[in-house]
Amino acid sequence: MRLKLDENIHTDVVEPLRRQGHEVATVLDQKLAGRPDADVAAVVSAEGYCLVTFDLDFADTRRHPPVDYAGLVVLRLRVPTARHQADRITRFFGEKPEVTGHLWIVEENRARDWTP
Repeated sequence: MRLKLDENIHTDVVEPLRRQGHEVATVLDQKLAGRPDADVAAVVSAEGYCLVTFDLDFADTRRHPPVDYAGLVVLRLRVPTARHQADRITRFFGEKPEVTGHLWIVEENRARDWTP
């Protein structure tokens, strides 16, 4: 799966996802850090990446319809340490969820498909 990690996702998450077989790029790598959400959204959508982020703005399906994306995964972790992020994100993608055209809210112990 092609994954794009937003600037709020720790860089220590990249390697565990690559070991799982994912193609991983980051907003930081593309010099998109600090850019408006609309810019990030346009790049992610055009490149066909699933966006992984903590940014709740991407959970607004009116502004960011999931059908326009190769997936939106919004994390809601109480303890967002690098290790916890890596553990939870790799566990989520290890379950091989259908992400294309879907919005997922991923918490500590559950992941919910919020696609309208």
